[in-house]
Amino acid sequence: MKVAESSTSQIPGIKETPIIEYFKNLNAGKFSTTAALFTPKGVMNPPFESAIVGQDAIARYLQKEAQDVKAEPQQGISEALKDGYTQVQVTGKAHTFWCSVNVMWLFTLNPQQQITHAQIKLLASPQELVAMRPPEK
Repeated sequence: MKVAESSTSQIPGIKETPIIEYFKNLNAGKFSTTAALFTPKGVMNPPFESAIVGQDAIARYLQKEAQDVKAEPQQGISEALKDGYTQVQVTGKAHTFWCSVNVMWLFTLNPQQQITHAQIKLLASPQELVAMRPPEK
């Protein structure tokens, strides 16, 4: 499924450049560039996985797991936290060749506008999650 360029060049409610760049690079398959948006010890918490820590580990994970995934961010909100940190929540869809699912991405940015933490949550019922198992290869 092709995701329109406008869905990743602008996200209603989001002005933080690293978040927009995250989706743009992710959808372009630029996984090392996506991982470079994180701090050196940044953490990604993908669904059904343990925490992925560090830019190199995040890039390797994305290279392995995100090849056929297209993110479609639809809207977001950001909130200032203590000490110059920002929390950004984005909702939208993730598309694979076999299914689409509603997703929430929750990011924390440090004062230097680097991603310190990203959590990806699938917004689906247990029945929907079981039905989304990838086809046998």
